[in-house]
Amino acid sequence: MSKTPDWPRIAVVGAGAVGGYFGGMFARAGAPTVFVGRKHFADAVNSKGLVLDKSQGQERIRVKASAEMSAIQDCSLILFCVKANDTAATAKQMAPFLAPDATVVCLQNGVDNADRVRAAANVAAVPAAVYVAVSAPEPGRVKHLARGDLIIGPRSKITTELTKLFVRAGIPCRISDNIEGELWVKLLRNCALNAISALGRACYGEIAQSDDAKQLMQNIVDEVLAVARAACVVLPGVHDRASGMAAAMEIATQMSDALSSTAQDLNRGRPTEIDSLNGYICRRGAELGIPVTVNQALFTLVKLAEQQRVVREE
Repeated sequence: MSKTPDWPRIAVVGAGAVGGYFGGMFARAGAPTVFVGRKHFADAVNSKGLVLDKSQGQERIRVKASAEMSAIQDCSLILFCVKANDTAATAKQMAPFLAPDATVVCLQNGVDNADRVRAAANVAAVPAAVYVAVSAPEPGRVKHLARGDLIIGPRSKITTELTKLFVRAGIPCRISDNIEGELWVKLLRNCALNAISALGRACYGEIAQSDDAKQLMQNIVDEVLAVARAACVVLPGVHDRASGMAAAMEIATQMSDALSSTAQDLNRGRPTEIDSLNGYICRRGAELGIPVTVNQALFTLVKLAEQQRVVREE
């Protein structure tokens, strides 16, 4: 009988909804997992466990959590799940505690997080396109609505072993040799849906049923594709405006009951990731001489709404 290989020690840095879900999947599979998050999250998990609320029912998992970055010491796999705005600062904070052989997987929105982690922490960082509809209704509880799969890359010994680990934990994962393009496909989908969901206070399914919203989505998609072409980025499966719109609509229908993470952040008075979504397209469009007036309008409106609602956390 072949022996089941040992799990690596895993740390989840930025244990919110996404980190709670993927870290929870590893923990329920038996991997030694520690969660690093805000104090109220750590207190709730240490006292009551992490609750995974899935369609099949709730499961309470006993895990360790901490508000201190030093908890990642001796962990060889880091699931890096902080908001994109916090990538560089958190990576610098993490650097002194990283094991020499540690690998960081960036489970984040945006296209350049792995580069920023490498620059700030001098560590092996793997980009991932993350597809999951999940929320954190209360500290220590993660509600899963749809999907929960990853695309990582490029193909290497590290990504091959990582894929085996994710699949073993019940997380579908595949390798792409065009991971930049996959990240841009995810960016296109985020740009087309997140701001509309946030400003319209609408779930994805409501957006998909609105002709006016779909026309707005098409305008966003057209601008994102124009910037991608100018940047010489090839988006897998997206060859023209129709397939770009289809890629965005696929998420709107697969995750019809979900509110975007941008909407969830605004509702909770937290900073959004709009700078790494429509804001990123605005910056790249300006650099490349591509007009992106619709993305600029949505970016500006979300930033104004954010200023009205964001509260300073203690």
